[in-house]
Amino acid sequence: MALNIYRIAKTQARARDLSGIGSFKYGGRWNSAGTYMVYCSMNSSLAYLENLVHFDETEVPPHLFITTINIVDEKLIYTLPDHKYPTDWQVQDNLENKLIGDRWIQQNKFIGYKVRSAINPTEYNYLLNPTFRGFNDQVIITDVKKLNIDARLVK
Repeated sequence: MALNIYRIAKTQARARDLSGIGSFKYGGRWNSAGTYMVYCSMNSSLAYLENLVHFDETEVPPHLFITTINIVDEKLIYTLPDHKYPTDWQVQDNLENKLIGDRWIQQNKFIGYKVRSAINPTEYNYLLNPTFRGFNDQVIITDVKKLNIDARLVK
């Protein structure tokens, strides 16, 4: 069964880039620098929120781009069970989170991983593995739209 997920980017060119190069360069909640990973969300609102928390009020871009991504086979996504989350997993730069994500990518068993959002734990983010064999056949960009930023959200 197919699954649609969403990703936000600052430029149209980056909106079509599913290489994981940004995570490779800088790391993220679920990966260390040096590990490729593409961060996405279960819905467009969560993707928007996940990005807004990283913006400095003085450096907010005038608009973003929202990418709709279709995962052809949802069975290639692993869902992290609640009892397997590290202690303090919501704390930014939790090393245990990074080690778990790095291990997932190295093991290369799944195309993606479903984890709770640290911002809204009732919703989920998807961590895609761009090194997974057949990634480009299973992960398809179906739409990219410009999204203006509502100034009320970045005050």
